[in-house]
Amino acid sequence: MKMIVNIDVPELARAIEFYTDALGLRYSRTLDNDVAELTGASAVIYLLKKDTGSRVAHTLPQVRNYVRHWTPVHIDFVVDDIELAAARAVRAGAVRESECIEWNASKCITFSDPFGHGFCLLEFAGETYDDSGA
Repeated sequence: MKMIVNIDVPELARAIEFYTDALGLRYSRTLDNDVAELTGASAVIYLLKKDTGSRVAHTLPQVRNYVRHWTPVHIDFVVDDIELAAARAVRAGAVRESECIEWNASKCITFSDPFGHGFCLLEFAGETYDDSGA
């Protein structure tokens, strides 16, 4: 199974700039003037231009708003050096929301992007979390 990630944003150009500067993703192309394709992660990321105040779905009363918000799903980006990656993300406009937390041979820092979406940077000592107790 292949996975892609879609991120709603109010400004496509600013979102491309943020995600390429903050995370080193590569801009590939724009589709229909309102979808940008970013590569360089294990999944292709599509930035979808959706206006502030637009309906999230025709069956729901909610509208999009790009202030900091909570969602039960977020993206984690695995990096080689968490402190360097954190500094790069902040320089690009991310808001750091936590200290570095160490757990099961990993390090994690939480952020929000300029559009209110939460994300984490993770650094693993190995390929993934280690639950061996070491």
